[in-house]
Amino acid sequence: MSKDLHSENLDNLLDGILTLRTREEAYRFFEDLCTVGEIEALQQRFAVARMLRSDQTYQDIAEATGASTATISRVRRALDYGDDGYDLVLKRLDGEGDD
Repeated sequence: MSKDLHSENLDNLLDGILTLRTREEAYRFFEDLCTVGEIEALQQRFAVARMLRSDQTYQDIAEATGASTATISRVRRALDYGDDGYDLVLKRLDGEGDD
């Protein structure tokens, strides 16, 4: 993560997220925290990341998710040059452990 984002407030938010125990708790928290548009953008980016990791084409991803090519490119850059956050979560969801 960019050093510019590190702050006590973000630490508190992330610590709060880490206290969530169930999907229902996560729904409740994120519905209070975010607008519908923000939640839709987050889920769209995550779906794009998963599809990119499955080697799907930009066209297929755009059709399936409604994401723009700019969004797909941004997620691609994060996958290729980011802090490996997407990969960490995707691998864990796929049962590949704690790298």
